[in-house]
Amino acid sequence: MPSLTVENYLKAILQLVIASKSEWVSTGQLATTVNVSPGSVTSMLKTLAESGLANYKPYEGVSLTKAGRNLALRMLRRHRLLELFLVRTLDLTWDQVHEEAENMEHAVSDMLIERIDEYLDRPETDPHGDPIPSADGYMRGQKDQAIALSSCPPSSRIRIVRVLNQEPEFLRYLTETGLELGATAVVEQNSTEGGLVSAKVGKKLVSLGHRAAEQLLVETIG
Repeated sequence: MPSLTVENYLKAILQLVIASKSEWVSTGQLATTVNVSPGSVTSMLKTLAESGLANYKPYEGVSLTKAGRNLALRMLRRHRLLELFLVRTLDLTWDQVHEEAENMEHAVSDMLIERIDEYLDRPETDPHGDPIPSADGYMRGQKDQAIALSSCPPSSRIRIVRVLNQEPEFLRYLTETGLELGATAVVEQNSTEGGLVSAKVGKKLVSLGHRAAEQLLVETIG
């Protein structure tokens, strides 16, 4: 049975692969994501390669084997279903569920996850809008047409469909301003020079720096 650390590394690699749309992930990228030294990452990548879960090339990075990708998808499915389950059944907020799901995902069985999936009526996305993999690895709820709020011109009517930065403080700020998942808004201003995006949510005008606005994926409406 893979260790908790192995499962966490595989999940992190898969998420970087999906985000970058590249098969290979650099050691530096992975070290930043899992918050350990590059030397520690290199050691783990050698272990993953020896286990047949990843391909590792010094100075190039890592890619997942079929076995590694399947295990990573399994962990991603567990994590995102558990997040949604905690929100819907225990009324935890979207800024509270990540750490709880991190702790639980390694302990639950595939049978329990399948029952949770069925109980939640086969949801497409988790509380942050991230797509949930099905049991056979199909990524449900993938919104390929979503764009960053930072790229929307003034007068655009948008709906927030995914939040990439899931740090609790950022999520709480979005809740306070009304920029939650599913919220609609109108872009009032988008200044590249000033690095600022302003959007009206209901009657409230909310301003975000470009870096923060890049973390909100939206779809244009009507």
